[in-house]
Amino acid sequence: MRIVYMGTPDFAVPALERLSSEGHEVAAVVTRADARRNRGKKIVFSPVKAKAVEMGIPVLQPEKVRGNDEFIEELTALAPDVIVVAAYGMILPKEVLDMPKYGCINIHGSLLPRFRGAAPIQAAILSGDKETGITIMQMDEGLDRGDMLLKRSTPIDDKTCGMLHDELALMGADMIAETLENIDNIRPEKQSEEEATYAPMISKEDGRADFTQRPDVMERRIRAFDPWPGVFTSMDETMMKLWRAEVAEGSCAEAPGTVIAAGDEGIDISCGGGILRIKELQMAGRKRVSAAEYLRGKTIERGRILG
Repeated sequence: MRIVYMGTPDFAVPALERLSSEGHEVAAVVTRADARRNRGKKIVFSPVKAKAVEMGIPVLQPEKVRGNDEFIEELTALAPDVIVVAAYGMILPKEVLDMPKYGCINIHGSLLPRFRGAAPIQAAILSGDKETGITIMQMDEGLDRGDMLLKRSTPIDDKTCGMLHDELALMGADMIAETLENIDNIRPEKQSEEEATYAPMISKEDGRADFTQRPDVMERRIRAFDPWPGVFTSMDETMMKLWRAEVAEGSCAEAPGTVIAAGDEGIDISCGGGILRIKELQMAGRKRVSAAEYLRGKTIERGRILG
């Protein structure tokens, strides 16, 4: 099958590799514009562009898609049978959605219609869901509202966003290959609008610790925002990131953010009437370490308040 592949971040790389290895003809990759770092001095390719260049696949990087006649002409000339989309980052107009024989098919990181939107993996962890997964979806003009072609789940357990991200990226690669192989025999399933929820984009400020929340909620936030933006607070005016935590037994009447114990098991903090035990942390300019390792050279007194 002749494919145009649209994607940008790491999440989209495994599916690109898998489709090529399955013998499909990837006519071109469409990805976002190159990023600039170090005050614009260094140009950085998106992970998908870097992989496409490595694989010798032509790359297109339109500044916009909607109303871009030159890009639409390029896309039309490629004559794809299908456009596969994975975290591309731009809304596709109807003329693109309707262009290929099999339309545009999206790899979405949730069990639709739950968690449409930009941050479905984080949202599933934050909500305390027991499972999440991948939905292969026929795209339409709505936001992640198209018919579902294939859906598969995986348990969340105590996984971080980073762990789930990598797992779901590989799952999506398997599932898009399976979908294209059976595309003529798949019966699309409509999404239930009544069951739909939305997962908005995450900002850096979302990572600010709020110790008035219950400890189980904070523990999920720490996993949901690992690796980015991380949950952060401060100690003695120095930023501290919290990378791993657990809910400790017992209740606590101390002010939220108060350190009530610190030892080999971790740093216990008053949190929403309970106790959050920090197991791994990172001080500004330092590497991530276990709480026990940090405390070998430091002392955190009972009563110190974080934040």
